[in-house]
Amino acid sequence: MLKRLNLQIEGIVQGVGFRPFVFSLAKKHNLSGWVLNNSKGVEIEIEGTEHDGKGFLAALREKAPSLSRIQSVHVQEIPVTGDTSFVILESRELPDRLPLISPDTDVCKDCLRELFDPADRRYRYPFINCTNCGPRFTIIKDIPYDRDRTTMQPFTMCPECEHEYNNPLDRRFHAQPVGCWQCGPRLMLLDGNGNEIPAGDPIQKTIELLLDGSIVAIKGLGGFHLAVDATATTSVLRLREQKHREEKPFAIMVRDIEKARHLCCISAEEEEILLSRLKPILLLRKKPNDLIAESVAPRNQFFGIMLPYTPVHHLILDSSFEALVMTSANITEEPLTKGNDEALERLHGIADYFLVHNRDIHIRADDSILRTMAGKLSIQRRSRGLVPLAIPLLEKGAEVLACGGELKNTICLTKDTNAFLSQYIGSMDNAETLRIFIESVDHLQKILQVKPEVIAHDLHPDYRATRYALEQHNVKLIGVQHHFAHVVSCLAEHSLAGPAIGVAFDGTGYGDDGLIWGSEFFTFDYAHYVRKAHFSYVPLPGGDAAAIEPYRMAISYLYQTFKDGVLSLDLPVVNRYRDRLGTLLTMMDRKINSPLTSSCGRLFDAVAALADLRYVMTFEGQAPMELEMAMAVDHDDFYNYQIMPDEDGTCATISFDAMVRGIVKDIENNMGPGIISSRFHNTIVCVIADMCERIRKQAGLDLVALSGGVFQNLYLLTRAVATLQQKGFRVLTHEHVPTNDGGIALGQAVVARRACR
Repeated sequence: MLKRLNLQIEGIVQGVGFRPFVFSLAKKHNLSGWVLNNSKGVEIEIEGTEHDGKGFLAALREKAPSLSRIQSVHVQEIPVTGDTSFVILESRELPDRLPLISPDTDVCKDCLRELFDPADRRYRYPFINCTNCGPRFTIIKDIPYDRDRTTMQPFTMCPECEHEYNNPLDRRFHAQPVGCWQCGPRLMLLDGNGNEIPAGDPIQKTIELLLDGSIVAIKGLGGFHLAVDATATTSVLRLREQKHREEKPFAIMVRDIEKARHLCCISAEEEEILLSRLKPILLLRKKPNDLIAESVAPRNQFFGIMLPYTPVHHLILDSSFEALVMTSANITEEPLTKGNDEALERLHGIADYFLVHNRDIHIRADDSILRTMAGKLSIQRRSRGLVPLAIPLLEKGAEVLACGGELKNTICLTKDTNAFLSQYIGSMDNAETLRIFIESVDHLQKILQVKPEVIAHDLHPDYRATRYALEQHNVKLIGVQHHFAHVVSCLAEHSLAGPAIGVAFDGTGYGDDGLIWGSEFFTFDYAHYVRKAHFSYVPLPGGDAAAIEPYRMAISYLYQTFKDGVLSLDLPVVNRYRDRLGTLLTMMDRKINSPLTSSCGRLFDAVAALADLRYVMTFEGQAPMELEMAMAVDHDDFYNYQIMPDEDGTCATISFDAMVRGIVKDIENNMGPGIISSRFHNTIVCVIADMCERIRKQAGLDLVALSGGVFQNLYLLTRAVATLQQKGFRVLTHEHVPTNDGGIALGQAVVARRACR
């Protein structure tokens, strides 16, 4: 008795070897029919005995290609046709399309073996790939994912590559980026003026230039890196000077896991992440060493380490380097460079040489940054290798575009029961980033075929992303409070809807009262939030200047606590800036350019300056990072604080006057920054636990979501989670989207969807 079934497979099933897998599986189970790509995923028809059909369906999920992710399988019985063979058909477009596209991935083991095999025709070919590896998202212009809709379209396959491409039993069957020495992309080494340098082997010449101290811009999957020898202090310092990146740590790339172990302490979990197909930058605790230049990651206990993930990386690292600095090719805070001409223009005067190729990058994507925190994976920057993986949502709803925030911007689009968070776009404080923001919106809308009915945006009227939203027509606009978006994103990535207690700690967020929030305790679900507590408001003397000059926040907290008595304090920060005290105190007293904030991030800045660690920052988050790094002892001491309910008892204010007095006393008693930092961090943990217990008593909630950039602090998050769990709370932290502003677009999208119901 023959049966014929139609199957629609949705998920990441295009460009990952799914059709040849289905072809082989159908042959194995004696089934006839066909398979094709369509604009929803992969469609299959199989005909054969019921027994063979069941075997096929079972193996379909169990043995699917490693890069595929089956989200759903819809099966329908249809009339038998009498087919006698199984074939792969041309792609077909459907009106309502939602294919899930594979992210870019590292070189697979089979291609790596061929890369270093002198007998292979692709020996040392810098663009070797197959259906199991290589570029995907960054070269796709449209879907279905076929070669003529990618940046490989200009490269006509030679007969050998075409044979592989058309052979269902070959590993390179319909591998869209397939090519070889005869027909594929090629490398070129250029000087600083864009002239090609004659070199029989551009890779070997690049190695020689790096060993000689040169800065080389290297084109990768999602953009360019700036590379120097990580052991050469002079080269690293010159790169810092040219890139205008004074102190922020550089990422480094090492040849293999053995090299990584030599430089860092690596747990079994961290090793698994480092070796995974994602090949992220992973933050790892340093081991004492005198090999890597101190200027690579100054005053930091961690290295950002990654392993090679393109053939070019493997070929360059197959040499004597201990490690290479591999940092995003841009001027600090500008977007990543992706094009050859763009690189020659924007990186002129920074890079000495350019290792480029003639395959275009359609969409730029920085390296993803991960670390382990509180026993779980934590994404610091979600980009290459993770985008455009879908985040499953609890319910269907309107198609929404969420515009994200001003810093660490990402966008989010929703369709059906999926949210698609974009690659990291960056800081929206310049016109070039806004252009790339718009480019990313257009690209995601095109490949997902989403036409947003709703646009969600931050409440801050001056954010460029908000201005973009407000300029759009014929759509519904929904403003979402910044910290509400933070905590909702945490719930949503865990497929929970609340109600819950939300703790949102960060640097800046526009509040409902027009003030600058940043230390919020909520009760909330997707539809509503109630502000239950926050840190006391303090002035930001100088406005935005206070966010980059922590000494201003130290003076602000001292003024809040001691008023004019600040002038008589004998503290390093007071003595250092005594000539500015009068002006700062007058500004705060008369409320001149001194907006009020409850920001937790600014409190960290203040304590870093009080502890004589950092007075002026050269990159975002530097003062809190150095305050965390300064902790010398692990103990339970903490400073006093006061929780003061408001008049109607609905929202409490947390005052740190007693803590500031305690810090001043410790300084006067010659306590070092390590003790002050430890006591301060413990105080914040105590406040979190104290407030959550109070809210639980009022609201009966024991689910807590922690979100916001402050929770990138490893000690704070680990200790807060442990303390809350000891008190019987269920604690959610971010694992799939960043806890910083790179995750708020997801929260905005979910809130806006619920508001449209």
